[in-house]
Amino acid sequence: MPPQALRLPITLPEDPRQRSLYAGCLQDRLAGQRGVQSVRLVEDEGSDGKTRTGYIELDYDPHVVSLTQINGYLRTADSCLSESVGHVVMPVERIVSARHEKTIEAKLNRLPGVRCSASYTSQTLRIEFDRQQCALPQIVFVLEQEGVRVLPTRTPGSLSVDQDVKQTGPTASAFQPQQHGWFRSALREKDIVLAVLAGLFLLGGFLVHITGGPQEIRIALLLVSYVCGGFYPAQDMIETLADFKLDIDLLMFAAAFGAAALGHFEEGAMLLFLFSLGGAGERLAISRARGAIKALADLTPQTAMLVQPDGKPREVPVEELRIGDRVLVAPGQRLPADGKIITGDSAIDQSPITGESVPVDKLPGDSVFAGTINGDGTLTVEVGKLASDNTLAKVVRMVEEAQTTKSPTQLFTDRVEKWYVPLVVIATVMLIVIPPLAGLQPRREHTSDWAGWFYQAMAFLTAASPCALAIGTPAAVLSGIARAAREGMLVKGGAHLENLGRVRAIAFDKTGTLTFGRPEVTDIVPLADNVDEQRLLFLAASVEAGSRHPIAEAIVNAADNRSIPHTMADDIDQTPGIGISGVVDAATITVGRPASFANPLQGVEPMQQRAIDLEDAGRTVVAIADDKQILGIIGLADQARPEAREMIAKLKDYGVNHTIMLTGDNQRTAAAIAKNVGIDEYLADLMPEDKVGKVRELDARYTRVAMVGDGVNDAPAMANATVGIAIGGAAGSASDVALETADIVLLADNLGKLPAAMSVSRFARRIIIQNLVIALGVIIVLAPIAALGGTPISLAVLFHEGSTVLVVINSLRILTHKTDG
Repeated sequence: MPPQALRLPITLPEDPRQRSLYAGCLQDRLAGQRGVQSVRLVEDEGSDGKTRTGYIELDYDPHVVSLTQINGYLRTADSCLSESVGHVVMPVERIVSARHEKTIEAKLNRLPGVRCSASYTSQTLRIEFDRQQCALPQIVFVLEQEGVRVLPTRTPGSLSVDQDVKQTGPTASAFQPQQHGWFRSALREKDIVLAVLAGLFLLGGFLVHITGGPQEIRIALLLVSYVCGGFYPAQDMIETLADFKLDIDLLMFAAAFGAAALGHFEEGAMLLFLFSLGGAGERLAISRARGAIKALADLTPQTAMLVQPDGKPREVPVEELRIGDRVLVAPGQRLPADGKIITGDSAIDQSPITGESVPVDKLPGDSVFAGTINGDGTLTVEVGKLASDNTLAKVVRMVEEAQTTKSPTQLFTDRVEKWYVPLVVIATVMLIVIPPLAGLQPRREHTSDWAGWFYQAMAFLTAASPCALAIGTPAAVLSGIARAAREGMLVKGGAHLENLGRVRAIAFDKTGTLTFGRPEVTDIVPLADNVDEQRLLFLAASVEAGSRHPIAEAIVNAADNRSIPHTMADDIDQTPGIGISGVVDAATITVGRPASFANPLQGVEPMQQRAIDLEDAGRTVVAIADDKQILGIIGLADQARPEAREMIAKLKDYGVNHTIMLTGDNQRTAAAIAKNVGIDEYLADLMPEDKVGKVRELDARYTRVAMVGDGVNDAPAMANATVGIAIGGAAGSASDVALETADIVLLADNLGKLPAAMSVSRFARRIIIQNLVIALGVIIVLAPIAALGGTPISLAVLFHEGSTVLVVINSLRILTHKTDG
């Protein structure tokens, strides 16, 4: 990480007292967040003497947290980053190795005001920069010097490098970058060809050797094998030494040429052949996981059939669609935009976005998403979002960003590699020097003791190289993110993928999360002799038909669902906090709170008792009366999601020891919902800051806690949880702040996806652990045996490269993992 902090301009309130409160709130939101190392808030004074702007000097680890998430934390305090802060996720080509990834990060992070997180496995860069300190063309120039090619942005309409370059300076091509990096990277794409050639020339040299052929031909064939197999290790070794660093490629190159120095040309050539073949196999296998993610970006059609004012359709690029345009979608076609259906009905396959296995019936007025597949009906859809803002575009952007973060295990292995490789070099040198000086005999006979111990040291060097350790975790993380995305779950980084499977307590918001977030009629209780349920609902719906209050809408919807015809009452009169009245069938009907009715109306006392019973069951109650008597009461409730109870039970199977509901609703309603869905504990009447405090308590008690929510008031608690989870990302039920702050987004408005997310997380974590066991097992077992002369270089090479390929193939199992969602 660079020594300077990234300066993030923010907007502050004009009122000095408000600014002081904001300053404390901002620092409270950021301090202690995952990946945030230090925070300093500075206020700038304007020319008028009023402080209106400021900036945060932030030292953070881009491998752990992204600027998008930091912005989400700031938005929970009603502040946001200035437009001078650039944030771009670049799909690239020709990051040729894990070592090359670290080199790119180091060089970009030396630029002023720049933070970069690169991913070799996904071929993606996340760059966060201050445009006032460093323009994007400078960043592109450095990348081109390193041979990295920036690809066109995959997401339609999103911020592209070309757009930002036009705003900030000349194009990258104007810098005339060095061409050797591009040439080197272009050749790297032919690695499989060179690996095969290395194997063929190795085979030829070996056959000449065992048949007693001319030694000159044998040596010539093996030298060509060395050149083909060692082409990339040699380049990497030179660059590594130029940076005064030691890494895995240097170890392998040293072992191969060490074997050649002893005359073991076949073993050295075999090492380089398998090393290059393993690297090519790695890239081919990882490209499958990359393809699973890249396929998301290919879901949206490139064109749409725009309905013109004269009613005739015209094919246009999706980028040209504007909000309010109407597009025609034929049966079997993918929808080109987010919007709502104007005409037609059809069953829409939403599995590409939400992971739902069954097509959803859609009628006029229903929302639809870009990238989903139309069924048998012809639809006219009104565009609701631009191509850059549609659900699929957001999904792709978030997934691309997620690929650039690293899991705790990967960060650990990266730290280990920094000191492990130098230790292996030191141990190798000691193995070469100390035993001969001490008069110890090598296990294998050579021309001298020095040569024998040198051979054993080269075998040890090969066995101890941590290639599998370096690639196992990022390959598993990439596969896990891809698998989750295919299931309709956005995991914003490796850390969250690992952590979800380790949580032992989960806190849930109630309204909109465990429940649908809207009241529904649950009880209709007539209390007059001449009134039945149908008549009572007819009267209530007629009076409430003109109101937009959620309770009124619920009563009207209940009447519509029961096919009870009703018209708007006459002479509507509404009294806030009490109720609403109107004339229906020549009688004045009043709908209101039970407490607002009193004697001399008949039936008040029985009504109030029945109302108390319903309220104790968590219902909201309204009473209906005419001029003489209470006609009846209607109970409403925000219903629990039908999948909630099964979801809670499945979480218990995954080792979640404690579930808790946090809500701002009243105690009786909270108790009813908690009992209904099987929640262990509930807390009611909470403000957003109370939720934060409870999440922190749970975190202290259970070490890791997740928070599931959907609204602005849930975002602070989600930011303070080990894992924040937002529900309804595609359905639009989750707020933008919740989506930005969340670590995981369930795109379907369906809690049943949470166990599926837990399943993917736990399986990915299991694969990561297996990969660590394989990688460390080979090193721990094989390296000491090789050091003592019990393993020839050829066998060390076989196990070393075999373990590297094995962990990559093991990681690909995640792509076919079956979930419970």
